[in-house]
Amino acid sequence: MTLLTIFSAPKPFTNPHINVIQRNAIQSWQHLGPEVEVFLMGYEPGMAQVVAEYGVRQFPDVLCNDQGTPLVSSMFELARRASESPILVCVNADILFLPDLITSIRELTARAHNYLLIGQRWDLEVRQLIEFTDGWDERLRAEIRARGQLHTPSGSDFFVFPRELFVEMPDFAIGRAGWDNWMIYQAKQQGWPVIDATPSVTVVHQNHDYSHLPGGRPHYELPESHKNQALAGGLNHMYMILDSDKQLRDGKLRSPQITLIRSIRQAEVWLTPADGRRTGIRWSLARQIRRLRRRITGSL
Repeated sequence: MTLLTIFSAPKPFTNPHINVIQRNAIQSWQHLGPEVEVFLMGYEPGMAQVVAEYGVRQFPDVLCNDQGTPLVSSMFELARRASESPILVCVNADILFLPDLITSIRELTARAHNYLLIGQRWDLEVRQLIEFTDGWDERLRAEIRARGQLHTPSGSDFFVFPRELFVEMPDFAIGRAGWDNWMIYQAKQQGWPVIDATPSVTVVHQNHDYSHLPGGRPHYELPESHKNQALAGGLNHMYMILDSDKQLRDGKLRSPQITLIRSIRQAEVWLTPADGRRTGIRWSLARQIRRLRRRITGSL
């Protein structure tokens, strides 16, 4: 039986750069070892060829919204139904994983039953297909040290969780803002520890433009993102890595390190009225703190 199933909804493979980075991502997942299986959700142009070439599984029957964007709820259901893995991993199709993901998951499952594992990514410019020969991970680490930039602790690009969690969720559109924030909010509401793996897991985001989206605009500005945020329950439920309960460091679960941005976020959450009211002194103070945090993190 496999240890984990990684599933994703790639963009069309017709854009040359998107084709390169998505092929890199898929191969990095496969090179985590024989205990990993890979599922691709959707029927985007070029996907069938990639599926045949790499021997991964395709699920073209994923449910989509009116714009043809796959629904996260359908992706989760298909992955859970088709896999026997105890651990599921939902990830964006431009993300590279390194073998430390497997090590960290093993360390975590020995210490926790229900959890949500997330983390910051390293942004890296990648224009060529990666050669996945011996030492590929060390060569990539050298590239990260030389040219990578650690992304702010705002958006989340991957989610690791036991298969019995997140059985029910709203019909979010994948690749649009809001659903990732809801994942963290929901875990905390259910009492599942949200664990920041940044100190232990090296996750690489291959930089790209937004030419695949309507008008070439970032997804934050799209109507689908606004709908996602509404389905999630609004700004009060827009949680992020800064809201994690623990960090996985040196193989142990530890309290998150206190930083200025984490303290700002804690003040924002504490001041935001739980009932969603947008009036009063607390709301006014929370709004000002949110503006400060947004300038730092560049997120919702």
